[in-house]
Amino acid sequence: MLIYLAFLNQNNIMASIDNKGRIRGKAGSVIYRMYRGKNIMQGKPRKFEQTEGSIRASTEFGLSSSAAAAIRRAFEPAYIHRDGEAVSRTTQQVYRSLRNSLSGSIGQRDLHDANLQDLLGMDFNGASPLAEVLQISHSVVRNAEGNLEVSLGRFKPKEDVKKAAGYPDSASRYRIRLMVVALDFRQMYLEYLDIKDLDVHKTAVMEAQTITLNAKADPGCIVMLSMSLLMYDQVPHTCEYVLLNTKGFSPCAIIAAFPAEQAAPMAAKPFRLSKEAYPDRHEKIQEMGYDGNRLLREFKRKHPSESKKVTADAMAQPPELPKPGSRQSFKGILKQRG
Repeated sequence: MLIYLAFLNQNNIMASIDNKGRIRGKAGSVIYRMYRGKNIMQGKPRKFEQTEGSIRASTEFGLSSSAAAAIRRAFEPAYIHRDGEAVSRTTQQVYRSLRNSLSGSIGQRDLHDANLQDLLGMDFNGASPLAEVLQISHSVVRNAEGNLEVSLGRFKPKEDVKKAAGYPDSASRYRIRLMVVALDFRQMYLEYLDIKDLDVHKTAVMEAQTITLNAKADPGCIVMLSMSLLMYDQVPHTCEYVLLNTKGFSPCAIIAAFPAEQAAPMAAKPFRLSKEAYPDRHEKIQEMGYDGNRLLREFKRKHPSESKKVTADAMAQPPELPKPGSRQSFKGILKQRG
């Protein structure tokens, strides 16, 4: 070892032995250091160049992660509390929906090209999946006017809410919340279109009914609908109701998703929100905070030839996207997957 170090020192590859006989510093591709009284030898970190395949994969996964984050932020008023694995789970579902796209290749597609059926049943709280907790029938249809008609089955809380870990036994009022959000990932904005709450006392029964929600969005927007279950208890002295949902129990999922009627071009400029231009919608519109377009521009700059190339990843035939007038039931989708 001493002869080896002497050779390295002669060639200006420095490593030294201190007065206690410990080796420190670099010796070729090896680094010597001390850790908790032990002489540690480790390999010198090396830089690895990414292959075209790894760059394509990282671009698409980064886009999926950013799109999933935008969806989570959009539906926060619906789910209130998400579990610790929601980030990974929602990103994987968005990534799967992109992989099942036929209308674009990697580096040339986003959620507007995706198979939105893969987003149905996206749970924001995996500790209390909506389909398992809220056991009532429901389906969604988009009518000719572009609005959503949600058909809900008879709801009796004592029978139709499954008690799972974290379930608040003190709940005296149940609220089914339906929320419609429009999302344009190319112009990077979202709009809250409608929200409706249906309240039921724990001993009461809500008969089957159909709820109509406004879903008239700009042509470039994807329209998504969530359903969530909120539980409340009444404070005896003030008669106020307190929300009981927690990180351990807060059921909410995407139950319908409809593609944009006419998505904006990939190179479209970001939406500019102003109170003067949108006086009636200003408070309902938000910037998305989406990074996917930057990733696609960066990929195109580095790989201009990819814009003309269709990869094998885009060759799998996805299920047909829903059209106006068609019904969606995410319970049926989950059964098909299972």
